[in-house]
Amino acid sequence: MNSKPTFTDRLRIIFKGILDPIGAFLNGLGLTPNTITLLGLAGTTAGAYFISQGKMTTGGIVLLLFVLVDALDGTMARLRGESTDFGGFVDSVSDRYAEFITFGGLLYYFLSQGNYPGVMVTFAATGGSVLVSYVKARAEGLGFTAKVGILTRVERYFVLIPLLIFNQPFIAASVIAILGNITAFQRILHVRVQGHERMRKARENKEYLH
Repeated sequence: MNSKPTFTDRLRIIFKGILDPIGAFLNGLGLTPNTITLLGLAGTTAGAYFISQGKMTTGGIVLLLFVLVDALDGTMARLRGESTDFGGFVDSVSDRYAEFITFGGLLYYFLSQGNYPGVMVTFAATGGSVLVSYVKARAEGLGFTAKVGILTRVERYFVLIPLLIFNQPFIAASVIAILGNITAFQRILHVRVQGHERMRKARENKEYLH
């Protein structure tokens, strides 16, 4: 079952004319895609620190800058002709760490304020974000597709960063908690449909052989 292009896929096409020259410039400096991946993770960690200290606007701006930096690693690898499965693996793992660290900053802030509803929605947002990625990875490991849903990683940052900049961390965590878990459920249903279709074809083939 083929999935429609995601919002992330469309963004890559739209901004290709901007990312390619920057990626070529960074390649010319001798930087590697993995270096940019780690730089993006380091920047996200800095943003999470500001968030943990209640400096939401600063944290949001830092996250914005380094999310943009992180978008360049795949572009650089493609331009170098060195796109590898391991590079994609490192990028995906780095993305998961970045989200954990960011939500960790939010969790620390809410705990320091004694804001237990904030702690709970941040926990739910973290769980939803992890499940969105896990369901896709597990589905692809079984030969299914799961690039569907209303709140993939890019959309999560589209929600998180502006609301942090405007000092609304509770709303940001709440929206991601709700929509992130809905997205995970959408992907589960998408895989379920494919699983049933696979079973139907297997039964038909078995009947045909007999």
